[in-house]
Order: sequence, then C-alpha cells, then structure tokens
Amino acid sequence: MSRPRLIALLLALITLVVYLPASTFAFVNFDDNDYVTENSAVKRGLTWDGFVWALTAFHTGNWHPLTWLSHMTDCELFRLNAGAHHFVNVLLHAANVALLFGLLRRLSGKLWPSALVAALFAWHPLHVESVAWVSERKDVLSTFFALLALWCYAKQVMSDEWRVISRRPATQLITRHSSLFYWLAFLFFALGLLAKPMLVTLPFVLLLLDFWPLGRIQNEKLKIKNFLPLVAEKIPFFLLTGVSCVITFFAQRSGEAVVSLAKVPILYRLENAPVAAVGYLQNFFWPSGLCAIYPLPEKISTLKIIFSVAVLILISAAAWHWRKTKPYFLTGWLWFLGTLVPVIGLVQVGGQAMADRYTYIPSIGFSIALVFLVAEIAGKIRTPKIILAGIATIVLLACIFVTEFQIQFWRDSETLFRRAVAVTQKNDIALINLGSALEAQGKFEDALRIYRQAEKIDAHRYQLHNNLGNILGLLGRHEESLAEYREAGRLRPDIAFPHNGSGLELTALGNWDAALSEFSEAARLNKNFAAPHLEIAKILFKLGRDVEAAKELRAAAQLDPENFQTLANAAHYLAASENAVVRNGADALGFALQANELSGHQQPMVYDILGMAFAATGNFTNAQTCAQNALELAAAAQMKNTGQIRERLELYQKNLPWRESFVNTNAAGKN
Repeated sequence: MSRPRLIALLLALITLVVYLPASTFAFVNFDDNDYVTENSAVKRGLTWDGFVWALTAFHTGNWHPLTWLSHMTDCELFRLNAGAHHFVNVLLHAANVALLFGLLRRLSGKLWPSALVAALFAWHPLHVESVAWVSERKDVLSTFFALLALWCYAKQVMSDEWRVISRRPATQLITRHSSLFYWLAFLFFALGLLAKPMLVTLPFVLLLLDFWPLGRIQNEKLKIKNFLPLVAEKIPFFLLTGVSCVITFFAQRSGEAVVSLAKVPILYRLENAPVAAVGYLQNFFWPSGLCAIYPLPEKISTLKIIFSVAVLILISAAAWHWRKTKPYFLTGWLWFLGTLVPVIGLVQVGGQAMADRYTYIPSIGFSIALVFLVAEIAGKIRTPKIILAGIATIVLLACIFVTEFQIQFWRDSETLFRRAVAVTQKNDIALINLGSALEAQGKFEDALRIYRQAEKIDAHRYQLHNNLGNILGLLGRHEESLAEYREAGRLRPDIAFPHNGSGLELTALGNWDAALSEFSEAARLNKNFAAPHLEIAKILFKLGRDVEAAKELRAAAQLDPENFQTLANAAHYLAASENAVVRNGADALGFALQANELSGHQQPMVYDILGMAFAATGNFTNAQTCAQNALELAAAAQMKNTGQIRERLELYQKNLPWRESFVNTNAAGKN
C-alpha cells in the first residue's frame, strides 16, 4: 500500500475510534424528535409515500430531501436504534476525512500539510456537534458530496485534455463530451444541495481553487475581466445555487424559521456577524466553552465589535498582501469567510448567535491557510522535522483529548443542556430543553423549577408556556395549566399543541364540550397531528357517540401508524366495545400486533390489549398466551394493579371475550 493511501486509511480509522463513544448515545430532544423519533414519515423507513414526502415537504423550515431519505434508510435498517444512527454519522465523517486528505494532496502536491489539515478537520472539537448529533446528518452528508464535487472538478481541470480545450470559449468548454468529470462535479454539487443548502457557496470555492492551487489565473492578472471566463465556465453551478436559494427561502418562510427584522434588527445582525466570525476563530484556537446553543446577547459591546472588525481587516489585509508569495493563504481565508456567509446571521435563522456546526466546511479553509503558512515558515527557518512532528503530534493529541471530552456532553439531553446552561448566560433555550429532558424522566418538580428560570429570561416563547402547561397538568394543577396553554396559544395562534394541551386539561376537569372544541381546533390547525383525534375519540366514547368515536380512532391510527400507544388505544376500543356496531376484532388485532411489534414485545399493556383482540376474533388460545405474557412483564416491572388482566385471563380460559362499556354516565352533564 502506498504511503498516501496508508495515511488516508489511518486518518479514517483513528477518526472512527475517536468518535466510537457516540455509537452508545441516545437521541436528544434538540431536533432529533422532528428529524427522526417523532417523524412518522421517517420512522416508516423507505416507502413510496415517504419518498414523495421527502421531495415535497418543507418540514423543519428546510428542503433537504436527500437528508430525509438518509434518515429513512437508517430507520429501515436500524429502526430507532439511536447508536446505529449516530454511527452512520461517524462513518460519513471518517469518509470525509479521507476524501479531504486525498483532495488536498492532489491539489497541492504536499503530503504532510494535507494530512495535517485533514487531521484537524477530523479531530477538532468544533466538529463534535456535526458528528455526534443525529439531526446534523445533513452536515456530514452534504460535505461528503461537496468533497466529491471538488475532487471531480480538480480531476477535470488537471487533466491534459482539459488544459487543451480550456483555451476555447466557455460555452464550448462546458458542453464537450470530454467534460465528464465537470458534469460529475455538477451532479455531486446538486446532491450536496439536496442534503443541505448551506453548500450554495461551493461555486465560489471552485473559483478560489482556480487561483490556488490550480493556478488558472496568475497573481499579476488578478482583474475581474480575467475571472469572467472562469465564472462563465461555472454558469450551471451558479444557476443551481440560485434555484437552491429560492427554494430555501420559501422553505424557511413556510416553517417560520427565519427571524423577522422586528425581532432581530438589521443593525444588530451587522454587529453580530463580525463578532461571530471572530468567535469561530477563537474557538478554533481555544475551544473551551463549546455547547449546543449560544444565545443571542441582548446587546453587543462596541469594543467587541471594533475588535472583531479590526481582526478581520488585519487578517484580510495580510491575505491580500501575501497573494503573490502565499496564495494559499488568500484562498484559505476567503474559503473560511465565504462559506460562512449563509450562516453568519445576516439572515437570522433560530435564536442562536453562532453554532459549532456552521464551522464544519468553513474551518477547512482556515486550516489550509494556517497549516500551509506554518509549513512554509518552518521550511524557511529549516526547522528539524523531528520538532515539527512533535509539535503536530501535541496539537493533534490535544484536539483528540478535548474532542473526547466534548463528545460526552452529547450522550443525552440532560447532559447536553446542563453543559449549555453552565457555559453560557441567560440561555432560556437551553433551559427549556433541559426542563423537557427532566420532564421526560418524570422529574416534574425539577422541570417546573427550570422552566420558571427560563421564564425570567424570556417570557415570550410559546414553547415555554406550552411546556409549563404540560408540567402543571402532570402535577395536577389543571387551572394553572389552562392559563399557560392559553398564553402559548396567544403567542402562537397558528400552533396546534397549546389547543391539544388545553383539551387535555379540560378533560381532566370534566369539561367535555370545551375539551372537544380545543381538540377539534388542534386537529384543524395541524392535519397531520394524531393526538387530538385520539382524545376526541375517548370523549365521544364516554358520551356514547361510538360510531363517531370509531372514525376518530381510525384517523389517529392512520396519521401516526408508528406510535404503539395510539395503535394500542385504537385496538382496545375496537376489541372490547360492548357496541357491536363499532366492534371490529380483525382491525383491533391488526392494530394490536403492530403496536406489539413497535413496542419491542416488552409492554404489558400492549400484550393485554393484544389478548383482548385475539379473544375478539375467537382465538382464545393466543388470548390466554398474551394475558400470561402481560402478567409476567407486569411482575418484572413490579406493577401491582394486575387484577383486571387476571380477570380477563379467566374469561379467555372459558372461551369468553372481554367486553367493556366506555360510556361515562355523568359525561352528559359535564359542559
């Protein structure tokens, strides 16, 4: 095996080892629910309906169909095994590392500087977020295709045949059969955009590579007119960039991901942009306070703005001054600045001032500028190779050490957001997510305390009041919960969740008519939301309106066929109802079998309902087996209220089905 191939292999293998802990991590409550765990289209795996949805949906304020298909493939192969989803990210990152090394070596002809740039990309802690966060599949996947596009472009430009035809007009240059790798580069660029539209700046990176290291325009000819043929050559790439920008604009507008100028004025954005850029540089050299969310500060100090602008001007001036003697520095620096433009905050998406994931591609440019500069200086002063190797080893080992430290914060939601709260100030977004993590663990009082802390920072987030409504309801404080849901609905009248929450609280208070109204509004606002249909069905059964209730049950099951609790509820009503008009043993059995499969055959409640469904179809042998399984699982879970399961088992042993009346005799008067 040649030395370059061996280095590429070692870089990839070490990367896999460094990030191996991620394969034991859970999903987090930061977008992973939208992308995977609560996304019914994704959880079904690879289906035709899912394929159509991936191509047409503007879910999460983005249009990235290839990313959706990637997540669907994971679910097809691994279901909701979080570790496997994480490991696919790690594999893609390792592949990116090998590709980057091969690309830089081919372009520059420098072995060890290329290896060092790739190693920094592989093991720098700034990239932990992109690799260890399942929702950032779009980062590692889009970069994989971006690097393939750059590799193909370099292959084409460096070919002997291309050197001959490149003297011809651009219109001929991009249409000749010999430009196979040109069109492959175009294809990979398109695939990258389908994974993450942040790649829109890639055509500008191609122009930078034309300057260095491809040398298609000489230093003494750095004039706009000399760049025009190179720009014309890339017209298809720029057209694709334009299309992607338009689609992304509509996607983010539809998802309301873009923050309005009223909330974040343009002057504030202009102030934050240089501060964020320098912040990324600071984190590159000293990554001590990395976290999942950096909140926008209320005010940015004038001194920090002046300092940041001065730093950017100073480095830019140096890059321009060295354009003839150190062209790699200008290319690397402009690569860094240019690829940051879509995410620097001029178009503010979300509530963060900056994000580690945004450096995944830009940092490559800065690493090129830095590493090749150090290599040149070391060569001029004739630094012994043993000293250079020692310094590089220390730097890379430090990166690995800090990366291993940073990875651990991504193991679960509570750890992730406790870290964010610890290293930032006034971080209400992190507090809300921390409260949600505690709530999921049943730590309701702790969650309420955390939510109240977030409320002191910013009381105008509908998610906060929605979460407060939920936690207060769980604590039995239903009147207070109704007030929080009303506030959430006032802040975001177009969102279904507050109405669904209000319905739950009104149900707990016995106010059936008002609850039905809230659930109906939730279903109207979000036609893909299954929960309100299930709750409507429960109330209608209590009111004796069984036929209407059965329709709502089926609607809920159809909208959320991957939710075992929804399917189990539907099976329960259809199997056990005393009303023969709505009772349907065959449908109940189908729902119950699917619920049991989705729950991993580990839920006593599901086995109990599966027993009811088998009994409803006359299969009492299997009904008895399911009831026995339910009792065994309940005993293992130390559940005490198993009397009704035993009662049902006795019926099945007598070849009798379970029948149940769901009518609440007091329901008619509750309004």
